[in-house]
Amino acid sequence: MRRLAPVCVLALLLTACSGPEDDGLDDAASALASALAGQSLDGVTLTDPAAAESFAELVEPLAEYEVVVEAQEVTRAEDDGGASVDLAWSWTIEDHEWAYTTTAELVEQEDDAGWAVTWQPDVLAPGLAEGERLEVSRTLPERADVLGADDEVIVTDRPVGRYGLDKTLVEADEVGERAEEVAEALGIDPAAFRERAEAMGPRAFVEAIVLRPEDAEDVDEDFADIPGARVVEDAIPLAPTREFARELLGRVGPATAEVVEASEGRVRAGDEVGLSGLQSAFEDQLRGTPDIEVAAVDAADARRTLFEGQGAEPEDLRLTLDVDVQQAAEEVLYSSEDTEGSASAIVALRPSTGEVLAAANGPGNEGLNAATVGQYAPGSTFKVVTSLALLRAGLAPDDAVTCSESLTVDGREFTNYDDYPASALGEVPFRTALAHSCNTALMDQRDLLEDGDLAAAAEALGIGVERDLGFPAYLGQVPAPESETERAASLIGQGRVLASPLAMATVAASVQAGHAVLPQLVADTTPEAAEPAEPLTEEEAAQLRELMRGVVTEGSGIALDDVPGEPVLAKTGTAEYGNPDDDGAHETHTWMIAAQGDLAVAVLVETGVSGAQTAGPILEELLTALAD
Repeated sequence: MRRLAPVCVLALLLTACSGPEDDGLDDAASALASALAGQSLDGVTLTDPAAAESFAELVEPLAEYEVVVEAQEVTRAEDDGGASVDLAWSWTIEDHEWAYTTTAELVEQEDDAGWAVTWQPDVLAPGLAEGERLEVSRTLPERADVLGADDEVIVTDRPVGRYGLDKTLVEADEVGERAEEVAEALGIDPAAFRERAEAMGPRAFVEAIVLRPEDAEDVDEDFADIPGARVVEDAIPLAPTREFARELLGRVGPATAEVVEASEGRVRAGDEVGLSGLQSAFEDQLRGTPDIEVAAVDAADARRTLFEGQGAEPEDLRLTLDVDVQQAAEEVLYSSEDTEGSASAIVALRPSTGEVLAAANGPGNEGLNAATVGQYAPGSTFKVVTSLALLRAGLAPDDAVTCSESLTVDGREFTNYDDYPASALGEVPFRTALAHSCNTALMDQRDLLEDGDLAAAAEALGIGVERDLGFPAYLGQVPAPESETERAASLIGQGRVLASPLAMATVAASVQAGHAVLPQLVADTTPEAAEPAEPLTEEEAAQLRELMRGVVTEGSGIALDDVPGEPVLAKTGTAEYGNPDDDGAHETHTWMIAAQGDLAVAVLVETGVSGAQTAGPILEELLTALAD
């Protein structure tokens, strides 16, 4: 047995060991620790130079993980000139720490040539023997579900078919031709699929498209007869239908290179992750973390566990979406001819709680979540906000206002919509002007308002202020006008006033509830609340409800008067946007908002005729469907 000299304690930067002279041992131990932290033996003097390559192969399965290696203790042997250094290892594997200590032997070389490391596999990991290799296994838990109101399942694993080309079933010189046949049968780009199929390995299954069972009816009946054509049955996280809250929920799929890079080692190529929407925003909660095993495997494939890390179970994401209301909203949008070539959206809220019951986007949205983050001029639906500001300024519902055919402000002429009823022109009560949505009457009252009054009224109805709601949301803006023309335009929801369907549904909900409603979509998240500077009073809310009811009983929303159930309150809206055509006409956003009982709804069709003609029938159909 060797007789040992006194111990020297080392950190990453070693101090000199006590002894008669500095012979470079401390530097050699420090250099070894530094090299191992870089997962390499390059630059380390070894008794067997071939050990550097062996180590590189051995440590390769851990190459993607960070490690810290510290030299702790150096022990000298008095009789044979040898020494040893204790190495403290700390690996970060996913969210787990694998910490242990190993010992490396060093030999003093002749002719004062310094110290060389006698490399053994057990320097890398305790007990690791010659002939063994390392394997790292990751076992991801099953992704959690997305639930709706009353914990009804929205997104869960549902059956799909992965349609594509199995190259093992096709002769190499036929791959391109068969790929094009597969693509044509599936209705995708034949040239692009052929290029991808020819680029992949000879044993690859080249996936072309993933279809739900109900969508497989669209596949050409000759697909099964194409050599190499194959369907792989699988299950992936999906909502009840292809359209269900698609833009809001987002999708799950294989991690992109960007996702892998941004994950800092937590996501690997091939992992299924949330790629957009709420699936991405709540990825950590829905995905959980994997179980980790680091094992030593011998030539006979016998495994010996070196480290195990228990992952965290994922948690279901609970939303307030009502499956029936969401599907009813989508059915209405997808059945309307007016939404085929235009973005559209419906948002439904429960005024008593602020819960978002539906956030539906139409077939023309092209992936845009217009429902909760769209930014549009709200047009005359914003007159509900203007009405509150004017009521606060002293204008009463029965006070006379002038509804003229046109009004000129700083050289710009404003008019009413084309089919504005002549019977509602001239000196009319404020309630009549609002019921028929007279632009000029409200603009003519602009001098009643001080700077900030309109924004304060908007805040009292829940919009125009940034809030962290815990989900992608835009509650609008009511900026201070920069000119008299813009000031007038702001009163009818144009100029630089913007809102989303979520924002305008919030306005209707706030009127019905009698206070500023804060939308809530994520059931377990409490939105950031703040009391408005000038809160809505019950008297103000009652007046607004009366004015909005007049829109239905005598004004532009009269089509809603026969909707079954409780009385409907509403406001139509049309907002010009973009550049005028050769005749000076603009395209128009079309809106309608309503409240009925404990339900508030906003409907938007990005490009339509008018709120009453385009958005109105959609709203009427939805309210009628929900009343059945």
